[in-house]
Amino acid sequence: MKIQLSDNFTYGKLLRFCTGPVLMMIFTSVYSVVDGIFVSNFARDEAFVAINLIFPVLMIMGAFGFMFGAGGTAVVSKTLGEGNKKLANKYFTLVVLTTELVGIILAAAFFFAMRPIAELIGAKGVVLEDAVVYSQIILCAMPFFLLQNLFQSFFITAEKPKLGFVFTVASGVTNIVFDALFIVGCKMGAAGAALGTALAQVVGGFAPIVYFACKNSSLLRFVRPKWNGKVLLKACVNGSSELLGNISMSLVSIVYNWQLIRTVGDDGVAAFGVIMYVQFVFIAIFIGYCLGVAPIVGYNYGAQNKPQLQNVFKKSLVIVAVTEIVMTVSAVALADVIAMIFVSDRPALLQMTARGMRIYSVCYLFSGFCMFCSSFFTALSNGLVSAIVSFGRTLVFQLACIFVLPPLFGLDGIWLATPVAELLATALCVAMIVVNNKRYGYVATKRKT
Repeated sequence: MKIQLSDNFTYGKLLRFCTGPVLMMIFTSVYSVVDGIFVSNFARDEAFVAINLIFPVLMIMGAFGFMFGAGGTAVVSKTLGEGNKKLANKYFTLVVLTTELVGIILAAAFFFAMRPIAELIGAKGVVLEDAVVYSQIILCAMPFFLLQNLFQSFFITAEKPKLGFVFTVASGVTNIVFDALFIVGCKMGAAGAALGTALAQVVGGFAPIVYFACKNSSLLRFVRPKWNGKVLLKACVNGSSELLGNISMSLVSIVYNWQLIRTVGDDGVAAFGVIMYVQFVFIAIFIGYCLGVAPIVGYNYGAQNKPQLQNVFKKSLVIVAVTEIVMTVSAVALADVIAMIFVSDRPALLQMTARGMRIYSVCYLFSGFCMFCSSFFTALSNGLVSAIVSFGRTLVFQLACIFVLPPLFGLDGIWLATPVAELLATALCVAMIVVNNKRYGYVATKRKT
């Protein structure tokens, strides 16, 4: 039976509805991990270091897709909840076209700037050349990468999360096949990894365009758009937390790499790269759940259905808490096994990576709640609170910890920075939930008699 945004959500129905986006994000992260496995095992060490150095810079640009996706979804799902499907489709089409235009502008603006940027973040020699080649090839597909990130949100709003997963699988398989061809078969190193990723992004961004351009059974399809600056501004404000969050995480990754190069050299960057590949998979579960639940929250907020809003909020907290515990235990227990997949031929690096992963994995006890909190306020069209949470979590607390803890604890201080930052962010999230409950009523309060 088809699950609709207007349904009364039990735990089972909520999990079923969010399964598609969760699997979609997991698969996206898994093929990124496979990308790393191919490079670390079949290309020179410099290529692996180069990709991990320059990748955060590319993700800063990709963050605009998440912004338009999250912010646009909040606007469109609220409009659907108000019963105006025609207007919702106009907003949807406008957001998609704007995202594509932004992608083209970013690709053109940064193509020739990648060499000085790579030099600025510490790339030298062969690492520098690999970083430049990799980034310039990826930039050629940047408009499609932004659309791929955008459509991950809109497939859930369209009540087609499983179809979104199908397109993600197609993109992932494309990446894996061409990684094998270019990296293993043609021995193209970083350039081969970039070509495989770029082709996968084209598939992930273009296929949904074809679907929404044709007559379909979803809630959304492309129509003749009408310029509405106010709607675009609202989408940008609503999605600002996702933009700031992704940019902040990328900037923090750059600072992490800088600290690691200063502390232990390129091996530190390689170890951090492995930890980040693992994080992609684990955090993908939270991102997928947030993508799935956000349209439900936005719809019920638009319909002013407070009982259902309270129901979804309460059940989400339980689901997130259980997932956090399972993920933390799994990450700590599997640290050695995971590290061996990437760096089994270098004992010292293997030991460093496994220890770093165990310490870093404590962050999963808090990160899911913080991500849900930010996404929840975005879905309520409160971009300011969402941005405060995201900015504090991903930049302010992270930067403070990455500069304060290493002088006290050395290399372990670098691995501890994220867990401590997530703990501080949790306190901020609790404060925001308490302060804003009166306005939205997502937690039922007893009336005084």
